[in-house]
Amino acid sequence: MRFEPGARTTRFLFALAALLLIVFSAGVAEATYPDRIIRIIVPFAPGGGTDIIARTLAQEMAADLGVSVVIENKPGAGTIVGTQAVAASAPDGYTLLMGTFSHAVNLSLNARLPYDPHKDFAAVALVARSFNFVVVNAKSPIGSIAELIVAAKADPDKLSYGTFGIGTSAHLAGELFKSLAKVNLTMVPYKGSAPAISDLIGGHTQVMFTTVASAAALIEAGQLRALAVTSPERSSAFPQLPTVAEAGVPGYAAESWYGLFAPANTPADIIERLNKSAAVAVQSEAFRKLGVNEGLVMVAQPPEALDRYVRGEEERWRKVIEDAGIKAE
Repeated sequence: MRFEPGARTTRFLFALAALLLIVFSAGVAEATYPDRIIRIIVPFAPGGGTDIIARTLAQEMAADLGVSVVIENKPGAGTIVGTQAVAASAPDGYTLLMGTFSHAVNLSLNARLPYDPHKDFAAVALVARSFNFVVVNAKSPIGSIAELIVAAKADPDKLSYGTFGIGTSAHLAGELFKSLAKVNLTMVPYKGSAPAISDLIGGHTQVMFTTVASAAALIEAGQLRALAVTSPERSSAFPQLPTVAEAGVPGYAAESWYGLFAPANTPADIIERLNKSAAVAVQSEAFRKLGVNEGLVMVAQPPEALDRYVRGEEERWRKVIEDAGIKAE
């Protein structure tokens, strides 16, 4: 006697086979991530420090992941345009954000930010941190942080500092200095570091809190004088320079940083794979050279370390922004 499956049994077997095929296909897809081009959105124009760091990261991660990793520049609205583009992307690990200082401060600067920096993003890796210089014109009579404070107190309306724009790290580093040193400096915004430094060299402003990339060559050429570094600890690249805190402003610390983010709800195994790839990337020779040129301290810690760091930065700079009454343009 032969068993003849009925229509209901046949349908059940077909459904089961289809379900197993879907599960198997999903497992294969996850196991083979990545299998196509990954984009890293940089919310700045090409050519700046963040763009250079992101391109180096992309190059090294591509070698590790076995797929192309490309940079897409989406500047605008103080990084909001590019950041929003990532927040709205599919959470599949193929669109990432190179976040910076602005990722932690935009919430305090913009009452109507179109995304939530925590709810709409998943932390991947804190890639690197970087200090800034406090610099003056090489011909300036100011030769130290202590002398800068004395000069600012002697004539509260005379000294000004240039920035890269409202709410940038150069701006808020200056506001933090004013608050902790209890001095007045007039902020002069520029559209980028080049015109700001040009006016500093020309004597139109008196001091600047600027990046290593924008100032190191000019310091070496004798056009600018570095008074201190803004990081919590001295830099091994410039060990002769004190920190601002050591030089007379206790508690002062202001850093630039670079972190990789994915859209919220990106699967945990994909986040882990990207984190491991970023960790491999920062150990490369290309990053070692970049670290010297940009004053970077390589980090590449687990995702939760980036989340903690951003929350800490967010809280610290919120008070500075509120006390100074700063709003995005």
